[in-house]
Amino acid sequence: MTQVYAMWQKLAGKPFGKRIFGVGFGFKAPYFRTIRPRFTEVRPGFGELVIPKRRAVLNHIGTVHAIAVCNGLEAAMGVLAEATVPDSKRWLPKGMEVAYTARSTSDITCTAESDPARWLEDDPDVPVAVTARREDGAVVAEGTIHLWVTDKPKR
Repeated sequence: MTQVYAMWQKLAGKPFGKRIFGVGFGFKAPYFRTIRPRFTEVRPGFGELVIPKRRAVLNHIGTVHAIAVCNGLEAAMGVLAEATVPDSKRWLPKGMEVAYTARSTSDITCTAESDPARWLEDDPDVPVAVTARREDGAVVAEGTIHLWVTDKPKR
């Protein structure tokens, strides 16, 4: 189990635990602090967070900026990866394909999903499906983040 997933399991059920996890995640990967992610669920094969709509993530037309949405999708994928990767393997993102399908006019919920069994196969290319939704359920962005999952080097 990775350090990130162990921290989630320890904190998620405690008062303010998810908020503390989000702050800790931001210190581990500082760029994600820009969107102030509120993590809601982390488990093998699934990660979810909310990007609050606030001035710092808005574009010139007052919607959540597309790159902020991508940042949220990548953060959701990151917690999924940390919860899913076997102890004998490591992961790296190698590409992202995203389609923007609607305006991001509210808080945005970002989800990432992957079949945990896929992480055990010999094929190192592991796709993670990502989706971003408005509060009304409309999909604002969707796509795939491709990961490179390989055996850890022998030490």
